[in-house]
Amino acid sequence: GALAGQFHYADLLPIEALARLEKAGGKAVPIMTPSFGFPYLVFNTKEGSLARQPVRKAVQTALGHGEMLAAGFGDTRFFIAEGNHFPKGTPFYSAAGTTAYNERDAKKSKSQAEQAGYKGEPVRILTSRQYDFHYNMALIMAEQLKRAGFKAELNVVEWATLLQRRADPKLWDIYITHSGLFPEPMLSPPQLGDGAPGWWSSPAKTEALAALNQEPNPAKRGALWGKVQQVVYDEVPYIHVGKFASLSARAPALQGYTPHTYPFFWNTSLKG
Repeated sequence: GALAGQFHYADLLPIEALARLEKAGGKAVPIMTPSFGFPYLVFNTKEGSLARQPVRKAVQTALGHGEMLAAGFGDTRFFIAEGNHFPKGTPFYSAAGTTAYNERDAKKSKSQAEQAGYKGEPVRILTSRQYDFHYNMALIMAEQLKRAGFKAELNVVEWATLLQRRADPKLWDIYITHSGLFPEPMLSPPQLGDGAPGWWSSPAKTEALAALNQEPNPAKRGALWGKVQQVVYDEVPYIHVGKFASLSARAPALQGYTPHTYPFFWNTSLKG
């Protein structure tokens, strides 16, 4: 539709469409929205092989996030491998805890797992082909974990089945999902709240989130988010894999559009 001139704006196009848009001869203008969203890995902190924090830390050490993102998105223009949950230049940017990001150290991970008492229990990775990048990242993650001595098992199901199974702590250890990048930390991921699959609960979480949520001063909330991010890296309830861009397109006649996670058309106009 965008190439045929049917729309002034087309949103959430498959990344494979970029090459066609670039060769469209001015019929459509490709738009990249950086840091549109983030894939993340949710850990079962309630039951199973990763219920204990030291074992989750060992998994964290084994992972190479850059490799996972490359498998998921291919073109380097569509992803950024960085551990900060919010981009540089935004109010909630923080590097807290990011030394644990993208370590990809199988030897260190194996040692950590042994010290944590890991005995070769299955690590069940729940994923779906509903989103190709979920599945492709899961393949790489499973291999990274196997190199570190984990018994990784990939369970590929329909998306609706995944949504059902993640509610049962007896059925999985890690599942893969993603979210849009919102301007307010408490909007996503839901694991920052109470009761979401993963069932993360700890005194450090409660304290850090209470401080953030009770602070009305925007100038102070950024540093308080950094403390939350540090707790996430320390306790590993989920892993922020990185950030991905989205692809949209506009007609040449549409002027003044600013890329954003949620499109808005204030101060835009149609030329000609």
